[in-house]
Amino acid sequence: MSTTPISNDEIFQEHRGGKLRIESKLPLTSKRDLSIAYTPGVAQVSRAIAAEPELAKEYTWAQRLVVVVSDGTAVLGLGDIGASASLPVMEGKAALFREFGGLDSIPLVLNTTNVDEIIETLIRLRPSFGAVNLEDISAPRCFELEQRLIEALDCPVMHDDQHGTAVVVLAALINALRVTDRAIGDTRVVVSGAGAAGIAVTEILLAVGVADVILVDSRGTIHRDRTDLTPTKAHYAAVTNSETVVGDVVDALEGADVFVGVSSAKLPDGALERMNPNAIVFALSNPDPEVMPEVAAEHAAVVATGRSDYPNQINNVLAFPGIFRGALDSGARRITQDMKLAAAHAIADLVGDDLAADYVVPSPLDPRVAEAVAAAVGEAAKAPTA
Repeated sequence: MSTTPISNDEIFQEHRGGKLRIESKLPLTSKRDLSIAYTPGVAQVSRAIAAEPELAKEYTWAQRLVVVVSDGTAVLGLGDIGASASLPVMEGKAALFREFGGLDSIPLVLNTTNVDEIIETLIRLRPSFGAVNLEDISAPRCFELEQRLIEALDCPVMHDDQHGTAVVVLAALINALRVTDRAIGDTRVVVSGAGAAGIAVTEILLAVGVADVILVDSRGTIHRDRTDLTPTKAHYAAVTNSETVVGDVVDALEGADVFVGVSSAKLPDGALERMNPNAIVFALSNPDPEVMPEVAAEHAAVVATGRSDYPNQINNVLAFPGIFRGALDSGARRITQDMKLAAAHAIADLVGDDLAADYVVPSPLDPRVAEAVAAAVGEAAKAPTA
């Protein structure tokens, strides 16, 4: 597959002045229009909200507004580039919320990497939004930040780099297992990368009953005997790698069924040969996968990447617009594990009878996706834990 090359001039021209704007839903062409949208008419609405704060959900956009929050410390493919340089990425994310989820969204990039300061900022801004999409925040800070914000705010909060990735990986895996005639409870998965995405992928795979997961970081396999682990990694060391495989990613791949790459580490030549026949390879580092699809296809029955110029693109846009839409539509205060699992199954189900080795997830541009995910998430939100 190939795409038409895009010139730098075209890219910069399209970004000039930013990618977002705010437009009024009301006409503003007469004095009557102004009197309704602004003074004096707006005072009636403000008085009503002051007397009954819950009315803000009905008469402002806050209940349907997602803020995309980042400190620019872990921007995909770019790393720690700071708040200002991350803003074009967050503008793009906000545009995707509108296009695919029908939700208003604004980017908030913060000139601080202090978790306490980020939390305090969002607590103070809480009347202005209805949900928080955390984006491109480095690990391990992102784990603490997300958990504390979930506890501090009475609205949906999700770090998309973690859970959006995990949901789409699970959706793709459900169908890849169908292609290769495997049962999830008999499957051994190697996850290369123990940052935000790797930890979340591991968590969701364990939740659905994958037989064993081996996490690999820059120092090798994560296992119970390692003494250099962060608290987060130590937690997963206790519930993964049941055979205590020691070594690097090549050692971990011996007898594995699935490889999920969510780091920039390249797979050594011959590593995939250690996997079981009809292996599944998700090499998701972008733009340069851990192993190129052409090479992976020599050893694997199903190959997916994070790139748009190959089949089976694992793209978070399949998940996050519908997840937030479903959460807001249902009035959920939390995005639960059950809601994420429902989203993954909804995405997988859209493939239907068209399932094939080169089609295990729908296209990110498939107009059915966000609606299906939102509906599934809304149903899951009705559970008492939501």
